[in-house]
Amino acid sequence: MTKARKDLISLSDTPYYHITTRCVRRSFLCGYDHETHTDYEHRRQWIVERIRLLASVFAIDICAYAVMSNHYHLVVKISPEQIEALGNHEVIQRWLTVFKGHPLVRDYASGSPLSPLQREFVSQQVNHFRKSLADISCFMKYLNQPISRRANKEDRCKGRFFEQRYTSDPLLTEEALLSCMAYVDLNPIRAKMAETPESSDYTSIQERIKPQFDLAKAIENLTGQGFFQSFNTELKPLLSFNEATTNQDQSGIPFTLVDYLELVDWTGRVIRADKRGAIGSQLPPILKRLNINKKKWLSGATDFESVRRQRFVADKTTLLAA
Repeated sequence: MTKARKDLISLSDTPYYHITTRCVRRSFLCGYDHETHTDYEHRRQWIVERIRLLASVFAIDICAYAVMSNHYHLVVKISPEQIEALGNHEVIQRWLTVFKGHPLVRDYASGSPLSPLQREFVSQQVNHFRKSLADISCFMKYLNQPISRRANKEDRCKGRFFEQRYTSDPLLTEEALLSCMAYVDLNPIRAKMAETPESSDYTSIQERIKPQFDLAKAIENLTGQGFFQSFNTELKPLLSFNEATTNQDQSGIPFTLVDYLELVDWTGRVIRADKRGAIGSQLPPILKRLNINKKKWLSGATDFESVRRQRFVADKTTLLAA
C-alpha cells in the first residue's frame, strides 16, 4: 500500500531527497526512437529549463539532475527558510511568475487600494503561497503537468504521460547524499549515452563543469509557450559545494567540488554487471582532463575536515556543560 506524500517527506529528518519520474508505457521522454525513427531529443531542454526556472521560484535547491530517455532524476534540498525570509510582496511576485493568481492578489501587487476584508483575503492567500512554494509535491506537479501537455500535443495523443506518482527517497546522511548525487550524474555513462561526466549532456555535473545555462533563452522559450506569466526572479544556481571552511552551519553540500568530481570519476570507472557503460580505464583522471590544479584545493579540503572536527568537539563540550 502506498503512503501519503506527507508521510514520505519529513524535514525534521532530512531536507535532501532523491526524486525520480518515469513515463508510462515506456514512452519516450527524450532521445531517439529507432522503431518509429522519431527524434525526441529536444525535450531534454524543456525539462532542464523548467527545472532550473521553477527551482528559482520555489524554495527548492537542485543538487543534481539527469534527464534520460524515459525518466529523469533530481536530487533536491527543500529550503522553506528561503520563502519564510521574504515579505508578502516578494512572495506574491514569485507566485505570479508561474500562476495568474486571484484578481485581488494582482490588485494588491499593483498597489490598488483594498478594503480590510479584501486585505485579509490576500493575507490568507499569501500564507497558502508560502506553504506551496516550499512543498515538493507542488513543485513536481507544476514541473510535470506542462511537460505532459506539451509532449501529448506534440505526439497528438491524450492521457497520462508520466506515471501517477513520482518516487521520493530521503537521503539521511552526507554519504547517502553524495552517493546519490554521483549515481544521478553517472546515469548517462551507465546507460552508455556518454563516455565521461563532462560529456554527459543535460546533467548537473556537466553544468557545474561547463556552466552554459542560457537564462534569457529559457525565459523566452517558456513564456512564449505560456508556461510562465513572466520571469522577474533571479536565476538560482545549483546548490553550491561548501568550498569555504567556517565554524558556522553551512547551507551548501558538505563537500568540495573538486573532491566530488574525483568521486564521480572514480565511481564511474567501476564496471557494473547490471549496467552497460563505465568510464574508460585508459582515460586520464578527470582533474587532468579538465586541467584543474588539485594543490590549491587540497588545503581547503583538509581545513574543512579540521573545522568540522573542531565544531564537533565544541558542540560536544556544550552538550556536556548543559
